[in-house]
Order: sequence, then structure tokens, then C-alpha cells
Amino acid sequence: MAQLYNRVNKEILKQRLAEETFQRKTLSFYRYIIMEDASKFRDELYIKLTELNCLGRIYIAREGINAQMSVPEHNMVDFLDFLESTKYLKDMPIKYAIEDDGKSFYKLIVRLRNRILADGLDDNAYDVTNVGKHLTAIEFHELAKDENTLVIDMRNRYESEIGHFKRAYCPDVDTFREEIQLVSEKFKNNKEQKVLLYCTGGIRCEKASAYLKHEGFKDVNQLYGGVIEYARQIQKSGLESEYIGKNFVFDNRMGEKINEEVVGKCHQCGSASDNHINCANDACHLLFIQCDKCSEKYNQCCSEECKDFITLPIETQKIERKSRVFNGTNNRYRGLKLSELACGFD
Repeated sequence: MAQLYNRVNKEILKQRLAEETFQRKTLSFYRYIIMEDASKFRDELYIKLTELNCLGRIYIAREGINAQMSVPEHNMVDFLDFLESTKYLKDMPIKYAIEDDGKSFYKLIVRLRNRILADGLDDNAYDVTNVGKHLTAIEFHELAKDENTLVIDMRNRYESEIGHFKRAYCPDVDTFREEIQLVSEKFKNNKEQKVLLYCTGGIRCEKASAYLKHEGFKDVNQLYGGVIEYARQIQKSGLESEYIGKNFVFDNRMGEKINEEVVGKCHQCGSASDNHINCANDACHLLFIQCDKCSEKYNQCCSEECKDFITLPIETQKIERKSRVFNGTNNRYRGLKLSELACGFD
């Protein structure tokens, strides 16, 4: 019987990735589509992607698929042929990474979920298929400059703090559920105004636009392909980007530059920085922004406490983890780990 899960130690997998002599491409895609047997499809997909030496993180549910992957360049044609030969994946719109060192993932994860986007909303309460108008990158670019439009970032604060559209409203929240309700309430008196929504790759805007239309917003529009596709098309067109800073991505890169502007700040010293990391103390693993100076000062940890803790013998660390609680630099980011962020990825 074919192996359906990874059982290799992560350090070995990371070493294998570092020793690869070929190039990889990072890409992402999603689709809402009803799957008759999501579990069976999950197993078939895992087997095929393993054969093609693909890495990445994929969520499958009865409502569809949400994937972010790393594919060997020499297997790209076979990978795309496979997508075309699979009924759920045929004609799949694919978004390719802007900055790509080929090291975005070190293992393959294909998980069954109740939903491909953990939004916390009751889908039976509104028509999730009645989505906003899809705008091309160029259409969105021109409308985003119009002061009469509402530009709304449908990502979480740890994403928007390192990059966003110039005129965007960026909700100060950690979950998509909080965000969508906050946006609806904040702009309840602007329902006649043109609304422009954007997110990383588009999936959150599908749900958000349908929800806002249900709430009575008359002119809801969304950036098709998200920031990833926007950056690619704007670069190709030679236009000056309305998006400034980095685009947060849900893999080991944590971000890709859209332009050279740095809009984020180090959470420890406040200097300009847009480098997200997870605290080196595995018992804390806080997601935060750290500049190079603080990285050296704190040994890639979020606090003196964590810096001191990782110098202890491993056995001592294991014992103390049972009783110690690490607060990190900023409690609002507590528990936001790259591998299990509240909304998954898009």
C-alpha cells in the first residue's frame, strides 16, 4: 500500500532540500468546488504529488481545495498535465511566486479540513456564491487611486503591517472572522460607495465579498488573483505599484518584496524592518518582526527570557516547558505560528 503521510524527521527533510541540485517553483491555487469523496481525493492527490516530488501545504474539504506548493522545474509539465487530467483541478488558475528561492517548503502536507478557509461564518446564512466583481490587476490599480473608492485589506494585521495598498484600510485584528465583521460594521454607512477588496491570493475576498453583498453593500469588487497576481502584472506593465512594502506569504519565505519600501517596524526596538520570524524558543514560537540588530542581540528570540531559556540543556527545557508560560514581545501575536495561522493561507 502506498504511503499516505510523511514519516521522515524534519531535519532530514530540510537537509535533503538544501542538497537538491535542481530548481523549484513556488505556486498557489484554490477552488471552491463540491467534492463527492474528499478523503479519497486527498489520498490520490498525496500519492501523485509525492511521485512528482512536490512539497507544500494543501487543504482539502468537501467545499474545495486550497494549495500552496513547491514543484521541481523538471516536473512542472507533468504537474500541469496532472492538473488538467483531474476533474476537480482542470483549468485551475495558478499564481506563481514573485520572489522565489525554491526553498519555500521542505515537506508535503495534504490535510482534510471541514473548510478550506477557516472563516467562522455560517455559510447557510448567506449565498457564498454571490461574490463581488473580479477586477484585473490593472483595473484594480486604477480604481485604487480614486479617493472616492474604499480600499479594504482583507488580511490580518501581521500581514498588512509589512505591506499594503497606499490608501487601504487595514483592520487591526488577528482572525478573518473578526475582520469581516469589523469591516461590515465600520462601513455600514458607506454601502452605496464602491468597495475594493484585496488579500494575498484571492480566497478570502471570495467569502468577504459575498458577505458584504449579503449585508447590503451595492458595489463590491475584488482583486482577482490577489496581491501575488497584482505584483506580477504591475511589474510586467512597468507601472508604479500602488502596493507598498512586502506581501506576507504562508511558507518559509514569510514575505516577498513588491517594492523596496519598508513599512514595518521591529517589535523590539521600533526601527524599520519587515522581517517576520518565529521566536527561536520552540516553547514560545511567537510570530513577530525583528530587525538584524535585535536578531543578533536576542539570538532570534522575542525576549531576554526566551534567549536565556534556549541556552539551557535540552532535557531541562523539556521539563520546564510543562510549567513555564512565555509571554513574548507582544501578547496580541501570541500563538500565531506560521504553520497554523487562524485563516490558513491563500
